[in-house]
Amino acid sequence: MTQNDMSQVDDAMEQDLKARITEHLQIKDVNGEHVGTVDHLDGDRIKLTKSDSSDGQHHYIDLSDVRSVDDVAVYLEKSRDDLNLG
Repeated sequence: MTQNDMSQVDDAMEQDLKARITEHLQIKDVNGEHVGTVDHLDGDRIKLTKSDSSDGQHHYIDLSDVRSVDDVAVYLEKSRDDLNLG
C-alpha cells in the first residue's frame, strides 16, 4: 500500500468517525469516567456542553484523542486529568 493509499484510508476513517459523533453522546475517558457530553463537532474538535463543565464554559477535545465511538459514547485514549479541561 502506498503512502497515498494510507492517506486516503486515514481520511475515510476520520470522516466515518465524524459522522458517528452526534449531539448528546457521552464522552468517557480511558478509565471509563464520564468527561462530558457532546455539544457538537467544531472542525477537528468536539465541543462539550457547558452543563458538564465545572467552570460553566465550553471545553474542547481533539478528534485525535478519540479511540472509538458507539451508540452510547465517545471513548477517549486519555484520562480526564490529561485532557486539561479546566
